[in-house]
Amino acid sequence: MAFFLHTHLIQSLCFLLFLSLPFCLSSSSSSVHDLLRSKGLPAGLIPKDVKSYTLSDTGLLEVFLDGPCLTKFENRVYFDSVVRANLSYGGLIGVVGLSQEELFLWLPVKGIIVDDPKSGLILFDIVVAHKQLSLSLFEDPPDCKPQGLLKKNVRKEKGFEAQR
Repeated sequence: MAFFLHTHLIQSLCFLLFLSLPFCLSSSSSSVHDLLRSKGLPAGLIPKDVKSYTLSDTGLLEVFLDGPCLTKFENRVYFDSVVRANLSYGGLIGVVGLSQEELFLWLPVKGIIVDDPKSGLILFDIVVAHKQLSLSLFEDPPDCKPQGLLKKNVRKEKGFEAQR
C-alpha cells in the first residue's frame, strides 16, 4: 500500500511539473524589456543589446551588457557592463551602473520612477537633483555604442612647443 501511494505521489508531481513547464519556459524566454513593461516602466530604459539578466526573489534586477556603452535620451547616458537596481512596480531604486551627463559632469542615476503613466513623465533621481523627462523618450530600447567612442572627462595635455 505504501509503495502504491509513493508511486502515485511521484506521478502526480511529475504531471504538475509537466503542466507548469510552458509557464517556466515562457517566463525565461521573455526579455528584460518585456519585464520592464510588465512592471509599469518603459522598455527603453535598457539598451537593445542585453546579454542576459537576472531577477531575484527580493526584486534585485541585474542586467548584463556586452560591455560599457553610451546612448542618448535627452542627454548622454553611460551604462556599465552590469546595471543593478531594485525593481518594483513603477520604479528602479538604488540604481548602480548608470550615469547621465549634466552640464559637462557625469552624475550617477540613483533611481527611476514612473508615478503616474498618464502624466507622460518619468522621474530620474540624479543624486543632486530630480529630473523629469518625457516618457516618449523611452518607448523603444536604444542602440548603445561602445565606451571607446567617448573620451569621458579626458583631456590631452600638450607642452608649450605643441601650442606654438
